[in-house]
Amino acid sequence: MKKEKNNDKQNGKGMTEESQKENNIKSEEPLNEAASQEVNENIEEVNKEKIDRLEKEVREYQDKLLRKAAEFENYKRRTENEHINLIKYAAESFIVKLLPTIDDFERSLQHIENAKDITALKEGIKLIYDKLIKVISDQGVKKIDSVGKPFDVHFHEALMQRKAENVAPHTVLDEVEKGYMYKDRVIRHAKVIVSEDNRDEVPNNGEDKTDTKNLSKEE
Repeated sequence: MKKEKNNDKQNGKGMTEESQKENNIKSEEPLNEAASQEVNENIEEVNKEKIDRLEKEVREYQDKLLRKAAEFENYKRRTENEHINLIKYAAESFIVKLLPTIDDFERSLQHIENAKDITALKEGIKLIYDKLIKVISDQGVKKIDSVGKPFDVHFHEALMQRKAENVAPHTVLDEVEKGYMYKDRVIRHAKVIVSEDNRDEVPNNGEDKTDTKNLSKEE
């Protein structure tokens, strides 16, 4: 009987401990749910802060990008206008240098009808011409020297050929129109008269000798 009572006590004690554990687990479940909810809320709050910060950074970068794009567009438009004006008024400085020469020509034309000293008139015109040549030379324009030079298609345009003694074939004999270069580029070919090539003409005695050779070979 005592043993049964002891067993009953032990069983009762065991049941009491298990009950307490179950009660503890049941009592902990609401705590765990509350903690999880709190953790989730914290995570959501942290994520929201990150999202807000990232969105702010995105807006800042968008603003910077828009400003840079506007600045580039203004720079592009300004550069294009400068380029157009540069091309449009490229010859301005050259024209300004030509104006004094034009003034000299106008003064000469005003007095040419009443001029009595032809020599002085010629000298005046030559001075104006030399002045004009100097202006264009300073800009890199120069004449092409042609007379006496071998014909060159890069610099010359042959208008006709003419026989000339003691002159090498294809030599420039005369200029009909002068040619000009601008720096290293030909801007107008010189129109020239070129000596004929007479080397193809074989004399009669040469033909006779050739015939004689041919005959001797046949024999």
